[in-house]
Amino acid sequence: VMRLTKPTLFTNIPVTCEERDLPGNLFNQLMKDDPSTVKGAETLMLGEMLTLPQNFGNIFLGETFSSYISVHNDSNQVVKDILVKADLQTSSQRLNLSASSAAVAELKPDCCIDDVIHHEVKEIGTHILVCAVSYTTQTGEKMYFRKFFKFQVLKPLDVKTKFYNAETDEVFLEAQIQNITTSPMFMEKVSLEPSMMYNVAELNTVDTAGKSESTFGARTYLQPMDTRQYLYCLKPKQEFAEKAGVIKGVTVIGKLDIVWKTNLGERGRLQTSQLQRMAPGYGDVRLSLETIPDTVNLEEPFDITCKITNCSERTMDLVLEMCNTNSIHWCGVSGRQLGKLHPSSSLHLALTLLSSVQGLQSVSGLRLTDTFLKRTYEYDDIAQVCVVSSEIKQ
Repeated sequence: VMRLTKPTLFTNIPVTCEERDLPGNLFNQLMKDDPSTVKGAETLMLGEMLTLPQNFGNIFLGETFSSYISVHNDSNQVVKDILVKADLQTSSQRLNLSASSAAVAELKPDCCIDDVIHHEVKEIGTHILVCAVSYTTQTGEKMYFRKFFKFQVLKPLDVKTKFYNAETDEVFLEAQIQNITTSPMFMEKVSLEPSMMYNVAELNTVDTAGKSESTFGARTYLQPMDTRQYLYCLKPKQEFAEKAGVIKGVTVIGKLDIVWKTNLGERGRLQTSQLQRMAPGYGDVRLSLETIPDTVNLEEPFDITCKITNCSERTMDLVLEMCNTNSIHWCGVSGRQLGKLHPSSSLHLALTLLSSVQGLQSVSGLRLTDTFLKRTYEYDDIAQVCVVSSEIKQ
């Protein structure tokens, strides 16, 4: 049994000396004549020739394990009904990797039965390749033997995720991917497959002169122990965005699909399990801002639009109260009846206010009272507006 892996570039140790030393130019000439060195750069350790791997090497999760299996008849007799079976034993299952389950009729002396097996590694830990051979001798005796080859599957990447819940039902996902192998990786693809309730937008590119370029540069190599952050924005689909109760309880976001290449193009792929976030707690009533200006004039009225959503499972009868603060003053009638609001339904509310103080001011002082339960919900620090003098703005 021999593992099939890509070859590696030949490395040699350069031996040189100064011309006034005893060997003179002998060492330099030997390096120039060596076919494994790079012409014009003989002192580099890395050569142009390829060498076959001398040991098993490392196998990482997500890569394809390939092995060459050869059964050779060392005797001087013909054997019959040869059956070669290759199984891969993991900590949780046993997989049959043999390409064919049919027996070979006969095997003459000094002849071989060859087979190549492939398996995409999907588990970490100890793996045992079990090769079993059964055959019948010329005397009709049935013979059987097995060989075991043990190897470890290592973890290639360390993936950490962070979630940020926005007020507009958007969810921002930051994925930190670290290369924990000993060789650089070429990150071919890192994408997020969202759950059925969300649409995803990748925030890992910038538009330069009409072209979309990766924020990580043209060559997305990840050196050993380096970490890279990928950012995604998930927005609820229209049919789910209107149902506040549905989006409120959604914890499953999606899964990451990561594809990379190492050394001479060896491909690896990992797909995470379903990523889950802590669902934001909106309470019984959620108030969010739909529109608000960035900059307003001092002591001049400006309009905002609020969205009030009933996140509970009962109908509410709401009353709106507006309380002035030191800098923000509401325009309109306080104690207004908003009427009944059914579960998972929303209403839009246009409000007018003005600021008597310059600078960055916080919009606060809204109160919603449910007349059924006599319960009041307070909303302060809803948003911020920049208040400037009208002369400065002009």
